[in-house]
Amino acid sequence: MTTNSPYQLAVVISSVREGRFAPVVANWFLDRAKQRDDLALTVIDLAETPGGLASGVATADAVVVIVPEYNHSYPGPFKNALDETGREWHGKPVAFVSYGGISGGLRAVEHLRPVFAELHAMTIRETVSFPYAWNNFGSDGEHLDADGADLAATTLLNQLNWWANALRDARQVRPYAA
Repeated sequence: MTTNSPYQLAVVISSVREGRFAPVVANWFLDRAKQRDDLALTVIDLAETPGGLASGVATADAVVVIVPEYNHSYPGPFKNALDETGREWHGKPVAFVSYGGISGGLRAVEHLRPVFAELHAMTIRETVSFPYAWNNFGSDGEHLDADGADLAATTLLNQLNWWANALRDARQVRPYAA
């Protein structure tokens, strides 16, 4: 049974630090996602609703994690939040929008991939990453290389759309069993 209704996309803002850059990156990504009619958005900001991860992911068909790189990895509070979840992630695709210094947060993403494998989630290949993010966004919150950044976001969302619908349809036919 294939459904044509928009899939439910949860966007998780994983940084909780005071003075964090996450809202700039998240707002930029959310502006792109809101332009699409193939998804319905929910935002889970761990700084505002630390206990909302499990319920937000449980109702989602797919998840995008906005993740900074701290000390060559991802934020500790996000690890704690992930460790308090489990079944909510089973059989769901996860994509990443990362930011940080020279690596653009990709080291954080690479540390997260095996964690999500353990949670029985499927991480997609495409990512959006922003090296030296704080130098690449204008005061209006727009990326200074709009064409390149927008193309990366479109590519990620197109791939996520396929996985979200394929896995949603599969879970309806045969519930995921770990």
